[in-house]
Amino acid sequence: MFRSGRCRACVAAAIVALSVVIGLAAACSGDDDGITLVAYTTPREVYEELIPAFADGPAGEGVRVYQSYGPSGDQSRIVESGLDADVVALALEPDIMRLVDEGLVDADWAGGPTAGFVSNSVVVLAVRPGNPEGVRDWDDLLRDDIEVITPNPLTSGGAQWNVAAAYGAQLERGRTHEQALEYLAAMFANVDVQPKGSREALQIFRAGKGDVLIAYENEAITARQNGEEVDYVIPDETILIQNPIAVTSGSGNPAAAEAFVRHLLTPSSQGVFADKGYRPVLPSVLAEHAEAFPEPPGLFTIEDVGGWDDFRSDFFSSDGYMVDIFAGDAPGDRR
Repeated sequence: MFRSGRCRACVAAAIVALSVVIGLAAACSGDDDGITLVAYTTPREVYEELIPAFADGPAGEGVRVYQSYGPSGDQSRIVESGLDADVVALALEPDIMRLVDEGLVDADWAGGPTAGFVSNSVVVLAVRPGNPEGVRDWDDLLRDDIEVITPNPLTSGGAQWNVAAAYGAQLERGRTHEQALEYLAAMFANVDVQPKGSREALQIFRAGKGDVLIAYENEAITARQNGEEVDYVIPDETILIQNPIAVTSGSGNPAAAEAFVRHLLTPSSQGVFADKGYRPVLPSVLAEHAEAFPEPPGLFTIEDVGGWDDFRSDFFSSDGYMVDIFAGDAPGDRR
């Protein structure tokens, strides 16, 4: 859905990018008081609960929130190409930085009290009910009797978090950069299926393929809440997933867009994120849900593995480490 003054550009960009856009035709009838949320797919259920609560409050009175969901990288690219957006909520920081570089999001987007993040999670190892294979940590993914599923990191932002988690876990254990690369090569030798995205990977795992799925904690929790037979293990060493949100610099209704983001960061809204399996970004709310979200002793962030710019360049570029690993070659040391 999009406001009438920009519908033509929105439709063109959506068609080119094959974006999944909710109710496009209805919004094109015109609604100058609305805002458009462009988000990655996974937290859709959270936003669909929080948006009515926003509309019921004084800050959201009379404001309609139109929604577009899709893979994070795709969503970022179609906003870059002209898709109308007032708020962008994406899976990882580089997808926001693409828009910063194009002048579509202000450079100070991360200046707030939560550093621009609306939710957190961690990378976990999803297993069959009762964990019949006895999977406990990353080393178990190298066993001959274990089949691993993870999305393709060259197409999936979620899979890039998985690679960062697996690589960084080796560094947290005192292993060298070269040893961490060797671990990745051995782990991917046990990966038979690499779906395009995280949701597809979960669907394949639920259908009975594989012994371990490298996944977001919130995805595993959601699956269990939906009655799926999925357990999960939090490795002692894993990465903190941080999901960014920002108001676009060209928003047609910046006051409403800012109010919506503030609404998402209230304790009550963060409680909804927690109920849906996400780690709240407000320390007070996280403390209230501490039992559900234990902190792994070796929790680290993307900054501990060099930050997104260097990590993506080293691992996912056309001559990065993952290209060698996928080719079955020993990854060279480019550092």
